[in-house]
Amino acid sequence: MENQEEIVWKTYPFLTRFHLTATKNPHLLQRKFAGVETLRWSELFSSYDSLHAITYSSGIGFVCRLLDLFQQAEIIFGCDEVLSYSLQEVMAFQTKTLERMRETAGKMKLDLISRIEEGSLRFYVARSILSHEKLYLLSAKDGRKRVITGSANMSFSAFGGGQRENICCLDGDAAYDWYMACFRALRESSTDQIVKETLLVADSGENLEELPISRTVRVQKALVLEPVEEKKEEVRFVLDVKNLATKLASAVPKPDKKGKLLLSPEKIKIIRKQISADEEREKEERREYPQLDIFPDEKLVRLNENDLDLSPAPEEIRQDITLFLNYMEGYEKFHGDVSGMQHRYYEFANWFFCSPFMACMRDTAVRYNQQTLPYPVFGLIYGQSKAGKTSFLETLLKMMIGQKLKLSAPDFTRSSIETLKCTVHGAPIIVDDLTNTRFNAHAVETIKNDDFGIAKRLLRYPAVVISANEDVKAVAPEVIRRTVICRVQAGLTNTEVMKSSVVRTVQKQIGTAFYREYLRRMLDAVPELLEELKNTEDAPDILSCSSQILLDIFTEYAEGTLPDYIRLLSLEDYFSEKVTGSYAIKTIQNAWKTSKRSFDISLRTNELRYNAGEIYEAARIIKELPETLEAHKSREWIVMNLDAAKEFFGIDFKKPLFLLGR
Repeated sequence: MENQEEIVWKTYPFLTRFHLTATKNPHLLQRKFAGVETLRWSELFSSYDSLHAITYSSGIGFVCRLLDLFQQAEIIFGCDEVLSYSLQEVMAFQTKTLERMRETAGKMKLDLISRIEEGSLRFYVARSILSHEKLYLLSAKDGRKRVITGSANMSFSAFGGGQRENICCLDGDAAYDWYMACFRALRESSTDQIVKETLLVADSGENLEELPISRTVRVQKALVLEPVEEKKEEVRFVLDVKNLATKLASAVPKPDKKGKLLLSPEKIKIIRKQISADEEREKEERREYPQLDIFPDEKLVRLNENDLDLSPAPEEIRQDITLFLNYMEGYEKFHGDVSGMQHRYYEFANWFFCSPFMACMRDTAVRYNQQTLPYPVFGLIYGQSKAGKTSFLETLLKMMIGQKLKLSAPDFTRSSIETLKCTVHGAPIIVDDLTNTRFNAHAVETIKNDDFGIAKRLLRYPAVVISANEDVKAVAPEVIRRTVICRVQAGLTNTEVMKSSVVRTVQKQIGTAFYREYLRRMLDAVPELLEELKNTEDAPDILSCSSQILLDIFTEYAEGTLPDYIRLLSLEDYFSEKVTGSYAIKTIQNAWKTSKRSFDISLRTNELRYNAGEIYEAARIIKELPETLEAHKSREWIVMNLDAAKEFFGIDFKKPLFLLGR
């Protein structure tokens, strides 16, 4: 803004002078109205030597202009956008504040570094929630003291007359001394200092150790960040406003190139019609995709806005269990790795049933500086055709919500899934029969960027489950870490598929009693998991908890001996290197049994080389191998560390004498 000095304060920003008297309550100050003056901002601050200030938001350009008026200055920067002050939010806020300071100082050719070095200027940034006060403490060498407080942040907008502000001026020692004590207490307890090195190079990457909070930790040796116990209603209101604004954005016309938006009654009508159309479309989507809303704090579950009965009749639970076991027994007629198939499908079912709780676990994890990876919201089930993948997912969904729905693969894009996740609650979205091309084009990026709902504090968004055939050749490591993967290697012939009636019978008869009993028990357990997530460094294993509850229900209601695939599970069963590398392990083990000529062994260089036959197959295998193998690819050859490979594959890799040298 040009000629800021010439902007005169008029009409709204009243300057009021008060006399201060003490009260018994240290947070309540009594004032007397003394009058109103109209001043330029420079007149308000001039003729003083020292400045101490607290500001929630700031215009760095104005800050720099203001500093020119003072020989000594200390400024505390806060941020009204930071709600929880989690570690990641503190680091992000401090990084962006520093970037803006560097950029503005560079444009205005200001030498902040010299003033910081000589000790005449000190900057501090927030590390915990600050009060909403805007405070400016001025002092002069002749003993004059002034306190400026009110609604004005440290910006041209606030002090230049560009917006409504209420600014109060208190002259004298009493006000100054009281507010200075407040300033010092805040500075010492909840801020980090910006020193020379910080302002020069600190960032959220290689120079993260130079961030203000990092330097504080280095000096103090340790620092405890306590999560803020927010007023949930206030936080939720802020988030609801932002979410609604995002929702309305598509219906609102775009401003012109200058950012101006001309509104007329006709445009309001157009906006209303567009909003109505959007709401109708959303209602249709909600009718198509049932809403499963889980409220752990209230131990309440709603399906399509109706409270679920979480005390189902024992005979109904028993019937659902019998039908589920019959369904799983039907896989014994398949050809291939039947036992492995049953185990993998049951593992997937455990996560599938548990998935509506992942959103609230991830939200708490982020707020308390924990990893979200133990709480996956993507599932991939793939393998040979006629393996019953689609019918299996339909059956699980039928057990959850009494319906079987899926999204056809051609409709799957990153944007379409994002839209659906905003609309659908709880029950997983199933994407059926995705091709390798479409998986690589849309699914990989969707999964890699799995931070959906975190910024907006969404608590009931659904998981996404993708089914695909064998042509999904290689799953990237960044996908494997974020996805529950079920690879099946068994199936039926065409005629066997035609003759089978198990699926139809089970899907027709099975109900939701089993899952409602599961929900009741999970609602008893999840609040404890959330508390554990807040108070421990190790993330609680919700998949283990879920498997224990499933085992308890099966043990209580199933007749006879339980099949061995019904068992306790843990995060290790989903994401250990042996599990994520299971295809590679099996491939190498089989190749060693049948074709030792495909291997070259060098004891001198401690290398194992395997010829996968095709370049794509080598790529597929290498993506499943852990870093400890130091694996790399040379066309169809995979080169690995021999000692590490022996341990990982469980093979000694000693060739018979007649094959040595080949």
